[in-house]
Amino acid sequence: MSKVVAFTSLTLDGVTQAPGRPDEDRRGGFEHGGWATPYADAVQGSLAGESMAHTGALLFGRRTYEDFYRYWPNRTDNPFTAVLNNSRKYVASTTLREPLPWSNSTLLKGEAVVAVAELKRHPGMDLVVLGSVGLLQSLMRHNLVDEYVLLIHPLLLGSGRRLFTDGGALTPLRLVDAKMTTTGVMIATYQPAGRGNASDDHLGSAPNSAPAITSGRITR
Repeated sequence: MSKVVAFTSLTLDGVTQAPGRPDEDRRGGFEHGGWATPYADAVQGSLAGESMAHTGALLFGRRTYEDFYRYWPNRTDNPFTAVLNNSRKYVASTTLREPLPWSNSTLLKGEAVVAVAELKRHPGMDLVVLGSVGLLQSLMRHNLVDEYVLLIHPLLLGSGRRLFTDGGALTPLRLVDAKMTTTGVMIATYQPAGRGNASDDHLGSAPNSAPAITSGRITR
């Protein structure tokens, strides 16, 4: 089976809204767009490259898909443009219609959670959710997220849309990897506790042992 991986930037107070640009998402009068940009460094770039190399497909909600399509195909100076263009992209939307404008894009049919559950049944590489908080929250409610790669920024915004909201189910997680960037961003990878995963083998210890950060990586 394939894994669904959430790849998400957020602040210390849990805000995920508009990390990339000031005009990315002003819903609710949000005025802090672009908050993640000053923290980008080579460590983050390397991680993104590694993640894309193991990605079988991308999962998007409508808003994030349209935002990415407006921005990335025009960035011919960026190596990620070709990767994003060539990647298989699945889009959850009740308003979009096929054919979708971005190459290699497929509209999910029916309920998104049912369609994603079906995609997971097929063997292959990871299905990575970029942004798309509404979609992610739906997948979380149905226990369809297998891994969280959280880029936790040393910043408090005090307002904005959050990934983890009140009313969610109790979900114990275990830390399986951690890196620190040169700008203080903690890149923490979590998996739901109790789900078996091959990552335990390369970590070389019992799932409940606590990792420690050493020189920007974790040891056990």
